[in-house]
Amino acid sequence: MHYFVNMPPGRSKNLTIVAKATYYLPLFIITLVITLAVFSPLAHSKNVEQTLTLSSAIARTLEDNPQLKVFSFREQALLGKQQTQALKPRYELDFEAENFTGTGDIGTFKSAEYTLSLSSILEMGGKRNARIGVAKSQLDQVEAKRKITALNLLSEVTRRYIDVIAAQERLLLANQATLLAKETLQEVKNRSKAGVTPEAEVKRAIAALEHAKLIASSEQQQLHYSKMTLAMMWRETSPSFTRVEGNLYHFSADIDFDTLYNKVKNNPEILTYAAEERLRDAQLRLAKTESSANIKWSVGIKQIQDINDTALTAGFSMPLFAAKRNTGAIIAAQAKRDEVKVKKASTLLALRQQLYRAYANRKQAIFNVNSLRVNIIPTLESALDETKVAFQGGLYSYLDYLSVRQELLSAQRAMIESATSALGYGIEIEQLIAEPLPANQYSLTALSVKDY
Repeated sequence: MHYFVNMPPGRSKNLTIVAKATYYLPLFIITLVITLAVFSPLAHSKNVEQTLTLSSAIARTLEDNPQLKVFSFREQALLGKQQTQALKPRYELDFEAENFTGTGDIGTFKSAEYTLSLSSILEMGGKRNARIGVAKSQLDQVEAKRKITALNLLSEVTRRYIDVIAAQERLLLANQATLLAKETLQEVKNRSKAGVTPEAEVKRAIAALEHAKLIASSEQQQLHYSKMTLAMMWRETSPSFTRVEGNLYHFSADIDFDTLYNKVKNNPEILTYAAEERLRDAQLRLAKTESSANIKWSVGIKQIQDINDTALTAGFSMPLFAAKRNTGAIIAAQAKRDEVKVKKASTLLALRQQLYRAYANRKQAIFNVNSLRVNIIPTLESALDETKVAFQGGLYSYLDYLSVRQELLSAQRAMIESATSALGYGIEIEQLIAEPLPANQYSLTALSVKDY
């Protein structure tokens, strides 16, 4: 999945992170394409092991998250079932004794007849192949569900990763606001000593500083929580990293909606319906084979004590009216197969609506970020510089200066939230189309992930 970011105006550029993922697990492929380029001192931590990358977070999740591990057990169970379904009908050894006791001339064992026979069933209509087909289709269905789970996991770990980056940005902004509040307090104190500012404004500046410290403390706690939720994706109860690499403000190239919707057919949920449809077809074929009656046969040897002789025996049996009795099962199997087609069409419609919502919201969020970054924030930064000079010269009051400062901080927070939303909607789009958004302006390096 792609994430491209720029830093806000007035700040050095941070890391640009590009991540691309297609999905691969047993019987299908996940290729993770991740390129990391570092542009600022912020990305060069003194302790490199404590800085987490997106590729590392994804690898840890695929390695340790239990949601994917259950599919190997389901696969083993179905392989065992398939082995059973492939067996031919069993042979039976029968022994029968007649007339071995009675009254009169029969006596005890004088007129006994013993029969030893071997019997089995001759399956008609291709029942064995139909059973094997059902078992294989069930394996395909497990594959499709595995792909959905893998896609959801990769999307979720990326969302949580972006949440940590956003929390880091908010904490950095809160620390900058605290530093600005300290500088403002010192300026107000100097003006108060000079007798040009009342003591009440000093108290207000002190309160503003304490409030900035509260916000910074809250953002620190939110960052810790975000790291905890990310680490839980690979079952870590305490994060082993201190920060993550990345920034928020440069986005992948846009694609028109119709092109995106055409890719929705590759969504694992749609592929699941294709697998389910194949399963229902196999079940329908199996139901139709039941219309052909099986033939039970037997051959054996019969010992007749009365004449002290042996004879061969043979026989067969088959049920009558099997096709007529199986009509209901065929109708039920056809109805289940047709139901899958309707459900698939309904899901496609729902995915279209979901895709359009993510597409429109992403465009609006990117527009908001660009407007804030290019027009609003530079204007407010300039206004803050001019207001500070006027405040120091006694032309503006502390309230005027505080108001402009708060407007700038609000705009910067809004840009962080809009950028986070834009990346979040980008993840949702990639999850729906089951492929990454384009990023041709960056070189891409493939990173293979082992089977699970």
